[in-house]
Amino acid sequence: MWTTEKLIAAALEEDVGGGDVTCQFFVPADEPCSARIFAKQPGVLAGIAVAVEVFRQVDPELKVNAARQDGEALAVGDTVLEINGTTRSVLTGERTALNFVQRLSGIATLTRRYVDEISGTGARLLDTRKTTPGWRVLEKAAVKAGGAVNHRMGLYDMVMVKDNHLLAEDRREALQEAIHRVKAARPGIRVELEADRIDQVRMFLDLDGVDVVLLDNMDPDRLRACVQLVDHRVELEASGGVTLKTIRAIAETGVDFISCGAITHSATALDFSLELLRGA
Repeated sequence: MWTTEKLIAAALEEDVGGGDVTCQFFVPADEPCSARIFAKQPGVLAGIAVAVEVFRQVDPELKVNAARQDGEALAVGDTVLEINGTTRSVLTGERTALNFVQRLSGIATLTRRYVDEISGTGARLLDTRKTTPGWRVLEKAAVKAGGAVNHRMGLYDMVMVKDNHLLAEDRREALQEAIHRVKAARPGIRVELEADRIDQVRMFLDLDGVDVVLLDNMDPDRLRACVQLVDHRVELEASGGVTLKTIRAIAETGVDFISCGAITHSATALDFSLELLRGA
């Protein structure tokens, strides 16, 4: 099982390899320091526990304190992490810790922008599986820190029948049979079906066991028509063409969820830096 601890260990192995030669030859082994990681841009924090674990793996003797928690809004200069111990250990873990916090805080910050855009509409923002391989758990945690809701974690925890699964135009009986089988085998599992036409939505409403219908690449007028047709019998998720400019209009149609891959695959890292105080 791929865990966060293993991911951090792999990241450190990638960066440190056989040893930090700069620190080994240019920094005294017993030189003490204190340090802090601070924000250089305003945004939303995510990944602070990961940064703590980075320094723990580098040197369990380091004293590391999280000054802020995931989901907190940051101003320029805000301290998020305080470290005390040897300079060698702090500098060896610096870049890996920053890489995690910068990437994850960038996701949380962009997510918060999308969430703020739909405030008051009742619609909830979902993430997707468009994540960095190996980072999914962390990136989905960053999405939650930004105020959105996690969709399925992977192929194993929710049924999502998309257009590529629908090999024929009329598969109503086969769909119903498959839904019954999966509900019997996996009680409580959610079933979502994708539709890109209103007539598909109408057909899906006649099926037993459908929890969510995904409305793919529909304009606001068609989304409103689907909301009226469904009338709360199933939940509706809108997807496709979701940007900061379009998401408000999509949310105002009355859909329950809006999924957006951009919050993970297109987020820009938030800038942080580590400040070192020698001899502290």
